[in-house]
Amino acid sequence: MGHWLVIDLEATTDDGGWPITDMEIIEIGASLVNRDGREVDHFQRFVRPRRRPQLTPFCRELTHISQGNIDAAASFTEVWAQFERWLGHHQARLEGWVSWGDYDRKQLLQEWQQHQVDSLLANVAHINLKQRFAKARQLQRPLGLNSALQLAGLQFNGQQHRALEDARNTARLLPLTLPVNGA
Repeated sequence: MGHWLVIDLEATTDDGGWPITDMEIIEIGASLVNRDGREVDHFQRFVRPRRRPQLTPFCRELTHISQGNIDAAASFTEVWAQFERWLGHHQARLEGWVSWGDYDRKQLLQEWQQHQVDSLLANVAHINLKQRFAKARQLQRPLGLNSALQLAGLQFNGQQHRALEDARNTARLLPLTLPVNGA
């Protein structure tokens, strides 16, 4: 039985949001789970942005990530190399990777291109669980993560807008959304 990698990213932003082209990853959270949604392993690191290294007050308040966390962090290239080494141990059992919405996939593609790094994930199937959940529940439109958890009768565990905790909460919806046994 394979595993699923659930990824969530936090990125630089300001009140009202920024275009994705202006955003940079400041935290990577990943939860590797089995088909039952149980965590097998996890990865979490802060990332120091290079274009706008000073977090906006809005971003600090939203994510509860301090400027100190970011100042002490490694660059995206270094952190992604750590992630790839971690992922390499699990690659043989990886069925695919998942995120809540399509933002995380697009942000990673942009960062890989900007930093000229290759990724094991580039050739692994991605599932937008937000869309899958909406389709499975026959919703008019996709819900935010917290609303989807509530609809499923679950409470959000931990701090919202922190990468690993968002990934772990997304993983809790995986068994309710994906067909079992790879069907």
